[in-house]
Amino acid sequence: MPVPQHVFDPPFNIVRSSHAVLDVVDLNASCQFYENAVGLHVEDRGNTAIYLRGSEEQQHHSLVLRKAPQATCHRLGFKVGTEEDLDKAAAFFSQHGVAYAFVEQPFQGRTLQFSDPFGFRIELYATMDKRPPLLRRYDLYKGCHPQRLDHFNVFAAEVQDTVDFYARLGFRLTEYAEEDGPQGRIAAAWLHRKGNVHDFAITNGRGPRLHHFAYWVPTAMNILHLCDVMASSGYLKNIERGPGRHGISNAFFLYVRDPDGHRLELYTSDYFTGDHDHTPMRWSLNDPRRQTLWGAPAPRSWFEQGSPFPDQAVREPQFVADVTIAD
Repeated sequence: MPVPQHVFDPPFNIVRSSHAVLDVVDLNASCQFYENAVGLHVEDRGNTAIYLRGSEEQQHHSLVLRKAPQATCHRLGFKVGTEEDLDKAAAFFSQHGVAYAFVEQPFQGRTLQFSDPFGFRIELYATMDKRPPLLRRYDLYKGCHPQRLDHFNVFAAEVQDTVDFYARLGFRLTEYAEEDGPQGRIAAAWLHRKGNVHDFAITNGRGPRLHHFAYWVPTAMNILHLCDVMASSGYLKNIERGPGRHGISNAFFLYVRDPDGHRLELYTSDYFTGDHDHTPMRWSLNDPRRQTLWGAPAPRSWFEQGSPFPDQAVREPQFVADVTIAD
């Protein structure tokens, strides 16, 4: 299947992945998990929503927990360069038949919300309230010391079309997994805006659903420490996969599930991709190092379970990729 070409003059400027908005059933249980076990910092807390951020983030929040009857991924947020980019995005969506609306969101002001052609609920903003960085407030560190939100990974039923859509918006391909043979189809793609391996990964599967969101941590030892923390604080069963090292992205990782089943990755040790002529790396679906450089396959839940988006029907994928699944 075709690999998208880099677009250096997109219709508007998306800077990076910014924040996830999750609907959760038990707000206090979710907050306890993210604040005390994982180690995010609570910036604002109310009866219906809690806002958290990582230690180096100056923005007000990178995770919003909303009390709701069902656990869903409410929206995924991206930062754009200027207020003018929001207007450019609205013009682009109008031209291409994508429904959108401008709303005022707490702490981030004018926000453009839209559902893309594949059912992913996205919001864009230019300016969020600032907060003092906590990077050197080591007295406040908990859990695995998460520093910043790094990326989102989604299940897409139409993976090639979804990749092509976001490539048109300026997301640049860094790595991809493809079937072997002349008619091989792309089964997953890693795309970035900020100059590392990815801001947005698109994986073939029942979609639209959020597969996971990820926070960057300083070292692999922080991830190992989180395993100890979770094992000794009642969250042992919430560890789903890892620790290990991906072949794709070269990242050291751990996947955990929050009290509502949303999947979080703790992530470190990826690499720079900012050069304009960076060449995407191809992985065969048959290469066992793709999932984990050490060869251990992922569990079945990792391929089948994800967080739906509200009011979006989940569709079967256009094809079923032949992947190795742990027994």
